[in-house]
Amino acid sequence: MKRVLLLYKNAFGGLSKPAWMMSVVMLINRSGSMVTPFLSIYITDMLGYSLREAGLILSIYGMGSVCGAYLGGWLTDKIGHFRVQFVSLTLGGSLYFLLLNLHQFAYLAAGVFILSLVNDSLRPANAASIAHYAKPENMTRAFSLNRMAINLGFSVGPAVGGMLAALSYRWLFIADGATCIAAGLFFFLYFRKQQGHRPAPKVSSPTIAPPTTQSPYRDKLFLLFVVLCCSFAVIFFQLFTTLPLYYRQVYALSESRIGLLMALNGMIVFLLEMIFVYLVGERIRKQVLIALGLLLLGLSFVLLNLTQHHSVLYVSMFLLSISEILAMPFMATLTVERSNNVNRGAYMGLYTISYAAAHVIAPFLGTTIIAAYGFATLWWVTGILAALTAVGLYWVVLRMEKQLQPMQETAAGQPASLPSS
Repeated sequence: MKRVLLLYKNAFGGLSKPAWMMSVVMLINRSGSMVTPFLSIYITDMLGYSLREAGLILSIYGMGSVCGAYLGGWLTDKIGHFRVQFVSLTLGGSLYFLLLNLHQFAYLAAGVFILSLVNDSLRPANAASIAHYAKPENMTRAFSLNRMAINLGFSVGPAVGGMLAALSYRWLFIADGATCIAAGLFFFLYFRKQQGHRPAPKVSSPTIAPPTTQSPYRDKLFLLFVVLCCSFAVIFFQLFTTLPLYYRQVYALSESRIGLLMALNGMIVFLLEMIFVYLVGERIRKQVLIALGLLLLGLSFVLLNLTQHHSVLYVSMFLLSISEILAMPFMATLTVERSNNVNRGAYMGLYTISYAAAHVIAPFLGTTIIAAYGFATLWWVTGILAALTAVGLYWVVLRMEKQLQPMQETAAGQPASLPSS
């Protein structure tokens, strides 16, 4: 037991206080993540819309996410990450109170778009903030700490949300909005006096510069990386879009049981990710970890077709959670390494867009396939797509690492060799 506790202590050691406080902000915020996991069920069961209409609403949510990610990245480089995060948290929280009163399809679609635009402008600003406050040698662990807080919150949010939904879906929106505003107030009180809120002046950066250009939109290799990250996210986001429908329609689970099952994802990531990154992060190459994560992600969905029993739902969720641990922390680190202090908001914004775009594609693809061919076909499609994406990401990350290595040697005062073609 003492060895386990020492392992956790070492895994969490060396991280800056602002990095910890940023994680507290995200813990408060994500503890109220109750609307998104149940949105598809709310739209179909409570509002009476069809499966295709629910998929369209969720895709519109994704469109807002794309716009919010771009806007958040642009604003982060213009006005700094502090202001963007504060406005996103407080204004986004207020919008939940408005959304619960929108029932007509057009108004609901508009409300969902605006809500996701404001909420997802937080992501690139938050990532840039973590990169700013983290020590260079602890970058991946700082992102993992933030994700750990998010997943701890997500293990609480759906579980509580399932119980609240059994009473009234109205409480989901109220709780989600209140926790967003609370996170915004805590963020303001702690970070308002911290340094580094303003964007860096456009001078040469002492950190490692990106290998091609200061614009991520002209960095061809990074653009391919972003497309493949989007493919990963399209598969992963079935967790929030079609899996709750599968649990409800195939296994007839109640909201509370669906919430507990989804909360298992957050709890597994919370318990294991930091330890994994500490023990393995520097020992195994990123391309291997990310590719393995994609293969496990595909397997988690294919497994649902291989046997019909309640126990397989838990095994599938475990594999999905491990795939998240293997892939996501290192994808974020690669993006930070590709950028510098001047363009980090743009790079993190484009990386965030890959996930935001998946919010558009995932529900549309998932619900369309289900409506036409059923859940079994969807799970086979996600398995095949995961295998193809694993191959692509292995190759792209290998090239990115080869380009980065000579610049790291130069920064360390060692002779650099040209990257292989």
